Amino acid sequence: MNNNKVYIETYGCQMNLADTEIVLGILQNNGYRVTKHLEDADVILVNTCSIRENAEQRIYGRLGNFKTIKDQKPDLVVGVLGCMAERLRSDLVDKKKIVDVVVGPDEYRRLPELIDVAFNGDKGIGIKLSKSETYDDIIPHREDGLQAWISVMRGCDKFCTFCVVPFTRGRERSRTLTSVVDEVKQLSVRGFKEVTLLGQNVNSYLDNEARNNKDFADLLASCAQVDRTVRIRFTTSHPQDLSDKLLHTIAEYPNICNYIHLPVQSGSNRILELMNRTYTIEHYLQLIEKARKIIPGVSFSTDIISGFPTETFEDHIMTLDVMREVRYDGAYMFKYSPREGTKAYKMDDDIPEETKTKRLQEIINLQQQISFELNQDLIGKEVTVLVEGFSRKSDKFLSGRSDTNKVVILPANDKIKIGDYVRVKINKATSATLFGEFKGFVNLLEESLSLTG
Repeated sequence: MNNNKVYIETYGCQMNLADTEIVLGILQNNGYRVTKHLEDADVILVNTCSIRENAEQRIYGRLGNFKTIKDQKPDLVVGVLGCMAERLRSDLVDKKKIVDVVVGPDEYRRLPELIDVAFNGDKGIGIKLSKSETYDDIIPHREDGLQAWISVMRGCDKFCTFCVVPFTRGRERSRTLTSVVDEVKQLSVRGFKEVTLLGQNVNSYLDNEARNNKDFADLLASCAQVDRTVRIRFTTSHPQDLSDKLLHTIAEYPNICNYIHLPVQSGSNRILELMNRTYTIEHYLQLIEKARKIIPGVSFSTDIISGFPTETFEDHIMTLDVMREVRYDGAYMFKYSPREGTKAYKMDDDIPEETKTKRLQEIINLQQQISFELNQDLIGKEVTVLVEGFSRKSDKFLSGRSDTNKVVILPANDKIKIGDYVRVKINKATSATLFGEFKGFVNLLEESLSLTG
């Protein structure tokens, strides 16, 4: 019987966290035991991200640490999983002799076999992309908790010129609606209170096997109906696929959070065209306006890339103008970094690093100002918060998030338990956090039934 212990570290996005749970589900089905202690492991796996260069550099540094352990424990198997495995196989195996197993996102079913190959002294390599793999039948390994992430689809067909995902995760394919809903049911029974549906472009989800082809709005509604006390979130959206039907679905179900992550990337139509983003700023702003009419109180976050090839000062100003017009609640903001294999990699990375840094800082400063102003507007108002645990700074305070994804801190109270929905009156706010006082408990089921009639 296999008694080997596996230790895994995860880098990158929520998609990688969900993949790690799939990997652990596969390994446990094959007799592996999970350990949280590096020194106890027979197998060390690193689930990686290739979206930006600094993420890859961190992993190279971590592999150097593992080499020290392997020098003392020669039979140890070290593996690299995920996007970086797909992209940098030869570098990881041939140059970094420490790596024994390299497995891309579509070959996780073969992981037990490939680890066995490594234990027998060879290299276990599996990096083929698939047109059909969704891991639909795999039960992920999840520890008990409040929040869970479910990958409802894999890959992407958009081919933005800066993005490696279509090359590292392949083309779009969706799980069946039934399998996703069944997973939400299991999580509800286990006491989870919030589920986030994941996809590289989640709103292009399509279940071709279902009668009449079920789209993402259908999936979202089906998940929301499982348990009205479980919040449903989703990420990430592409503006091209944000349909009216989806917006009305969000508005219809009180337990679907009024929060949309809608990457804009740039405020310049010229840059958007170079990025192959397939929308204009005018279309994007119309979507924002429509969403705000259909979903009262909806909040938006976004992604912004600073310093894309040929970006002028005027293009940069257009991005700041869009930020001022939309007034995002939050943003993920980055300097452009060329990724090998993408179309943009062949463009001249002609924006000096100093200019990229300066422009990025202006974007960050503006977003912090907007977030601060939006949060100040909430002072004196009440919000519903799912209590997630104690504050990072003190056990005298609890922390949770609002429907619109804002972090809320409130004084601890013997009556309040982790997983409760509570009403909090906001009395102080920074750009990142709301602070308030407990005003009572919220019965999400009763609220949901009263709102849906």
